[in-house]
Amino acid sequence: MLMIGCSYSEAQTKTDYIQQAQEVVKRMTLAQKISQLHGTKDKNTYRIVIGIKSLNIPDLPLCNGPAGLGPAGKGHESRATALPAPISLAATWDTAAAWQYGMVAGKESLGTGNILLEAPDVNIARIPYNGRTFEGYGEDPFLCGKIAAANIQGIQHEGIMANVKHYAANNQENGRGSINVVVDERTLREIYLPAFETAVKEGEVASIMAAYNKVNGAHCTENDILLNQILKKEWNFKGFVTSDFGAVHSTVPCAKYGLDLELPSGIYFSDALLKAVEDKEISEEQIDEKLIRRFSTMMQYNLWNTKPKRMPIPAEHANIAKKLSEGGMVLLKNDSKLLPINTKKMRSIALIGPYSHNAMTGGGGSSFVEPIFRISPVDGMKLLFGKGMQIYQYDGASTDSAMTIAKKADAVILMLGDNQTEGRDHSISLGEKQNKLASQILQAVPNTVVVLKTGGPVLMPWIDNCHALLEAWYPGEEDGLAVAEVLFGKANPSGKLPITFPKTDNDTPIKSAAQYPGENGNVTYSEGLFVGYRWYDKMNIEPLFPFGYGLSYTNFKLSNIKMRKTDEGAEIQLKVKNTGKRSGSEVVQVYVSLPEEVKDAPQQLKGFEKVVLKASESKVVTIVLNKRAFSYWDTQIHGWKIPAGKVKIAVGNSSRNIIWSDYLLM
Repeated sequence: MLMIGCSYSEAQTKTDYIQQAQEVVKRMTLAQKISQLHGTKDKNTYRIVIGIKSLNIPDLPLCNGPAGLGPAGKGHESRATALPAPISLAATWDTAAAWQYGMVAGKESLGTGNILLEAPDVNIARIPYNGRTFEGYGEDPFLCGKIAAANIQGIQHEGIMANVKHYAANNQENGRGSINVVVDERTLREIYLPAFETAVKEGEVASIMAAYNKVNGAHCTENDILLNQILKKEWNFKGFVTSDFGAVHSTVPCAKYGLDLELPSGIYFSDALLKAVEDKEISEEQIDEKLIRRFSTMMQYNLWNTKPKRMPIPAEHANIAKKLSEGGMVLLKNDSKLLPINTKKMRSIALIGPYSHNAMTGGGGSSFVEPIFRISPVDGMKLLFGKGMQIYQYDGASTDSAMTIAKKADAVILMLGDNQTEGRDHSISLGEKQNKLASQILQAVPNTVVVLKTGGPVLMPWIDNCHALLEAWYPGEEDGLAVAEVLFGKANPSGKLPITFPKTDNDTPIKSAAQYPGENGNVTYSEGLFVGYRWYDKMNIEPLFPFGYGLSYTNFKLSNIKMRKTDEGAEIQLKVKNTGKRSGSEVVQVYVSLPEEVKDAPQQLKGFEKVVLKASESKVVTIVLNKRAFSYWDTQIHGWKIPAGKVKIAVGNSSRNIIWSDYLLM
């Protein structure tokens, strides 16, 4: 795999690249400039912005996506490493894992000749029904932002440009092309924009994709507040803005209000834009600015004079994908320590359920990766045990047949799941057939282990009879082996939920059609700040499984917790000890509660650290909270403000398992 370069040359600054880009633009005719502001419909050049050879302007081949190399243009596509779903990456709570994930996706995308990767997707999981929940990083803006920044750094380390998406408030698939999101200023700033801000400021993302939907009356591709005022001026974003495919609805407003490149074709940014310039509706200087942004960014990543070459995919990427999958699995229940499964005297295993046959490599839509290979659950067991284990597999179509198979095996593993996809939203019920199958198998064989392969939260009416439950998400191409290694103890699950699992549909923040799916073309975010665990905490609703929750095959103790105020905020120090008998990982989570008069969520995640420890090992962990951790968006000053008074700092290993708290006077 060819590495074109790591980020950009230290010898040159962004200003140098801007000056070089300006020189290129000076030599271009108006028609040439317009030709560089859109893609084409031609099947041979689809997903490629065609350059200008006479001016040495290179092509811009681009590909999806958030789960690894996805759909790409002709000659730039390939089978690739199907990484576990992004929601699984978020469940690692591990920025080092996020960097590795980005590195794999970036290297493979560059190695097929692409120079822009449409990833990551950082839209907040406002509702569990969103068809792309699997494709994002969950419900919390702080966690989402930190995972995204590390992922972007991993991508761009390989010398390819990342494209963070979908800016902004693209939180449902139902009506996504036209729905108008009505959201107040504070909610927008505190919930739906921070992950993008972190992607820009910490991830230094090269480009950003404007979403399909409208926000407060204006399409995201022509939203002056989002694109010009916030992104380019306030956040000082120097990269370029692309449209989601087919998300452009105008010529002059888009050109004026911040869009730099229309994709996939040129309905509005070709002849119509040329005429708008000729008619003085858009200045040529505005056109130049768009080109300078893109050209200078391509130069910054050494993608101007160096053409990437197609290279084979490194074999080690498969093992990285497996470890990432294992690291994101969340152990939700383990009564009587049924897991890991004891293989002593075991001669047979029954794999039952609709997700026990094929590997669940990922969700559907533009993020789908065509895997290099697929390891099915049966193949995974064979790889782990060799020929010494009898494996029965049945899809569960007949409950009676499933019961017969279950009763003759030494261990029963029931695999249930869903199949989310871009383009449509979904119920969070597994459906009558899967729920009936689970209920009857769990009653007949109490030691049955349930494995969920879902893209987000699901309802579990059978949960009281379930004593061992593992959320594996969409595990990627290594599905069968990764799941087997966790179930049988070769790997220790260390994931924590990045999203709340509700007990019932009625427990979610969505209480009206106006909130979802919307009425008269508008979807109203009347729940405000209270998204995800913020809602459950505020309403004192007990979730099925809370945000930040996850068990392990070992045990941990947090102790010696100390806090001190600093000039920049606060510093939390504590000791984490593995008190069990095997290696494992714990995630220390820090939550902040602002004074009551701020009318904020009861608590918000503002710091975390994943700690890997051997048996009996301990480490001292320091978590730094900056001023932003103690700030809220003040709509009177239209800026961030630290309130006067006492701020509560809490430390735990989930949002509902706080073991220490204290107050800090601001």
